[in-house]
Amino acid sequence: MADKKFNVGVIGYGLSAKVFHIPFIQLTPGFTLHSIVQRSPQPGNSAVENHPDVKHYTAAESLIQDPEVDVVVVTTPPNTHYSLAKLALSNNKHVLVEKPFVPTAAEADELVNLAREKNRVLCVYQNRRWDLDFLTVKKLLKDGTLGRVVEFETHFDRFRLEKPATWKGTLSMSQGGGVVYDLGSHLIDQVFVLFGIPSTVSAKFVNQRDGRVVDGEKEEPDSVTALFAYADTGVIVHVRMAVASVETRQVRFWVRGTKGSYHKAGLDPQEDQLRAGGKASDANFGHEDASKAGRLCVVQQDGKIVDQSCPSVEPETYKKFYELFAQSVSSGKEADVPVPAAQSAQVLRIIEAVKESAKTGKDVALAQ
Repeated sequence: MADKKFNVGVIGYGLSAKVFHIPFIQLTPGFTLHSIVQRSPQPGNSAVENHPDVKHYTAAESLIQDPEVDVVVVTTPPNTHYSLAKLALSNNKHVLVEKPFVPTAAEADELVNLAREKNRVLCVYQNRRWDLDFLTVKKLLKDGTLGRVVEFETHFDRFRLEKPATWKGTLSMSQGGGVVYDLGSHLIDQVFVLFGIPSTVSAKFVNQRDGRVVDGEKEEPDSVTALFAYADTGVIVHVRMAVASVETRQVRFWVRGTKGSYHKAGLDPQEDQLRAGGKASDANFGHEDASKAGRLCVVQQDGKIVDQSCPSVEPETYKKFYELFAQSVSSGKEADVPVPAAQSAQVLRIIEAVKESAKTGKDVALAQ
């Protein structure tokens, strides 16, 4: 079984499939790119032209019902994830779903239960767990370099005053669209990995493009400020997403502890490298220029505070995610899945608390 190669079918042929999935499937020893669904191939944007050696479909149902397909990768907009994942699991396929997973925690729970019933792997593509800046933060916390963490800030700020024409700007939050699900899925997932479920959540939604605070029900926000409190440890987490941030070096992390603090600007380089035509097999893939290193302040034994450069850890890159996902498909064990859908269901509960707080103006308590 360990030597078996699994046939992978990809549903969708947009940026996600072209940049984040197909190249990594092709680099993963346990996987074979078997088939692609593209509803309307066009000259210059054709899966058939780009991948002539694989099967091609124009309907997701046809790929899912193909008995040769072992694994289905869903890269379509989030309002389609639930139905496609359910159909794939019902047809005894292992499934990888792009983030945001599904619009609601209830849908996530249903899919988790179905995957367990069918004894199939269900994974969510939270690739930013393998960003080198996040891996650096994990190491600093694991090593105790910062002492006991008291405050954690995570940002995804941009200067983008035009609303995107993709699902990120056209789907409502109820459909899994908008900034809360697009960027929030990344940031909140990382917070969950580090600290778990918060005790309480407080949030404000804003349309920075139009200069209005919104209640999270009648309008879709373009910017979010959320605060998570952890009663058992005293940690306060700030989660911020903005579109009117005019900076040359956007803040990414600011972590403060009893022994030190860590400050990081800029984003992990993998997405930009891939968009620019780079390959995950390139020698420098995922590596960050030394000028973009974070800053680390630590208290010495004599009480003095030293400010020093903190280069990021050696990147594992998104290849690691696909390596682990292939291993989980081979073993068939939920415990081996790199991002179990059950964890994404928990993240969705936090997102739903964020939405509820923005709507009511009150703190929302979460069951531990």
